[in-house]
Amino acid sequence: MSAAQRALEKLLRRDPRYKLEAYLFVRDALAYAHRTMLAETSSSESPSAAASGSEEGSEEEEEKARHLTGQQLCEACRLFALDQYGYLARIVLANWGIHSTSDFGNVVYNLIEIKHMRKSSSDRREDFDHVYDFADAFEPRFELLAPEEAS
Repeated sequence: MSAAQRALEKLLRRDPRYKLEAYLFVRDALAYAHRTMLAETSSSESPSAAASGSEEGSEEEEEKARHLTGQQLCEACRLFALDQYGYLARIVLANWGIHSTSDFGNVVYNLIEIKHMRKSSSDRREDFDHVYDFADAFEPRFELLAPEEAS
């Protein structure tokens, strides 16, 4: 067993509120955000702006560009859950112990504690609180069209 697996196993024993799937989901949602949300913003950036700067600073700049705020990660979790589980997303997340965006924050900061994720100096645990209401965020959205709009 690797050191990373041992750290995660200890975390699960120390904080039994969340199942292993919750931690894997948040890490997958972060990857999803990098693939989808950040790809959209970087493609709109001009090539000259992306290429400017020294090599020393470019790694730090790239890290900043890839960094998500707590609110952005919560939105990525919402979109990823809907993408993966559809209208069952809220039930699946609840089964893993996630009932609010605050729970996403707890999972993230647990992962930061065991060095599976990193935070910037401006990140705060409170950034995840009350980002959206789970009762609304995963509900189906239906739009009724007037007969002339339907055709």
